[in-house]
Amino acid sequence: MNTNSTASLPALKSGKLKAYFELLKPRVMYLVIFTALVGMVIAPQGIPAWQSMIALFAIAIGAGGSGALNMWYDRDIDRLMKRTQKRPLCTNAVTSKEALMLGLGFSGVSIILLYQVSNILSTFLLFFTIFFYISIYTVILKRKTPQNIVIGGAAGAFPPMIGYSVQTGMVSFESIILFLIIFFWTPPHFWMLSLDRFEDYANAKVPMLPNTHGEKETLRQSLFYVIILWPVTFLPFICGYWSKFYGISMISLNIMFTYNLLKYGKTKPKKVFGISIIYLFLLFMSILIDAWIRKMI
Repeated sequence: MNTNSTASLPALKSGKLKAYFELLKPRVMYLVIFTALVGMVIAPQGIPAWQSMIALFAIAIGAGGSGALNMWYDRDIDRLMKRTQKRPLCTNAVTSKEALMLGLGFSGVSIILLYQVSNILSTFLLFFTIFFYISIYTVILKRKTPQNIVIGGAAGAFPPMIGYSVQTGMVSFESIILFLIIFFWTPPHFWMLSLDRFEDYANAKVPMLPNTHGEKETLRQSLFYVIILWPVTFLPFICGYWSKFYGISMISLNIMFTYNLLKYGKTKPKKVFGISIIYLFLLFMSILIDAWIRKMI
């Protein structure tokens, strides 16, 4: 009996650790790490590589901490939505107190750690991003306005700006462009998911645009933001920041996003949601490749 109990401990600990990791919203955290890394790479090298890696780790756990706090606050509506019913707090894999402590702990450590290896501006931007995501988006906007993801999406657009400021101690127009790309990408990206999960948001009484204004208006506004992405994504090329490789990549990617939204937005919004993720990944990857090409020339 004691042997069986002892044998079950590793599995129990493994399950708990997995639940804690899921609290951090790892898929969002990966995107934050990647976009922050791009911000660091395009910036003039300002700090040693080892400090940059610690700074990137601090940004990552800051994203994870804010994700845990988001799940802690939204645990009531997450239980009502099929998409989120298997989250750790909904399955009682962790307690609300554990989620709150993890979120606060990771958020606090991330801010302190980033301050130790970088500068006051990047530390403030990280603090503001966490504050904005939790207080402005999660608590105030998400349950009150269909423009929640438009305004609240700014929180996800800060990481490349933070990455740039880690290296330089400043914010440049180049890093602001990266912010704008993610900011204008977020609404059509998330509205495609909310179109696919229309009933989820209706059950949870979350005023997403498809639920408040209907499918036609959601598609119209999504197209509006995708059209805005065209000139915004070309700003770096026009301003001479990045080369023709980036410019050619943007033409292809913008055509891909626009075409799929027009063709599948109404019938297969989940497909467009997936394509929007590929779009942003390839966009930022093209920036990395472009930076490498320019350094090799």
